[in-house]
Amino acid sequence: MEAIDSELADKIRVDIFGGKYAEGERLSEAQLGEVHSVSRTPVRLALRLLEREGLVIRGKGRGYRVKNPTIADIMQAVQVKGHLESLAARLMATQPNREQVLPQMADAIDTMGDLLNLKDLSDPIICEIQQANESFHRTILDSCGNDCVKYTCGQISQLPMLSIGTMVFDQTVNDIDEQVFRLLLGNAQHKVIYKAIKDGDSVRAESMMSEHSHAILEYIQTFVKGGDNLTVADLIAYTAGHLGQV
Repeated sequence: MEAIDSELADKIRVDIFGGKYAEGERLSEAQLGEVHSVSRTPVRLALRLLEREGLVIRGKGRGYRVKNPTIADIMQAVQVKGHLESLAARLMATQPNREQVLPQMADAIDTMGDLLNLKDLSDPIICEIQQANESFHRTILDSCGNDCVKYTCGQISQLPMLSIGTMVFDQTVNDIDEQVFRLLLGNAQHKVIYKAIKDGDSVRAESMMSEHSHAILEYIQTFVKGGDNLTVADLIAYTAGHLGQV
């Protein structure tokens, strides 16, 4: 049942982000059950998951109402995630057993470097780069020694641009060399973070991760300035299988 609940929550979440439901629109168990051809029980549990994410609000009577996230909501969440990842890097640098997972981080850095040197930005290569990027960032969250940091990141990870290792596509850049350069710069920051953690330099690890994480916020601000009608659906398009800053 849990897998069905999660899968159903994913579908409803996509519909909310895509603008299928208006702000404040009522969602009933019967309605969603009919749309997705499931019983009310998985619908009820899926809505509870979405309620914890803040995407639906329980109504005074029966049913829920949609709470569409705004660009401002996303930007605030990105700020929180950046602080959490910076804290995680600082904490990991103090962990006595960090040597056990450093090879995993090094492998992620090397994999990204090798792939970027190919200068092949086809979708399969981009997917591999993103997987390596996710591995690097997730290792830090998993190994920082603070479960609350990891849990809180997980709570907001379903929002656009908030998943671990998100890559943001800059639509204004068409030159492959320039796009690869941006990614190489991000991986160079990975190397600095890795060395700081390895050396136990918690201050350096935290400050570099802060700078690294802030890049996504800068991209969103750029997108906002570039168009008055930017929507959350637009942000999803910038992250779905496209190239950008790591």
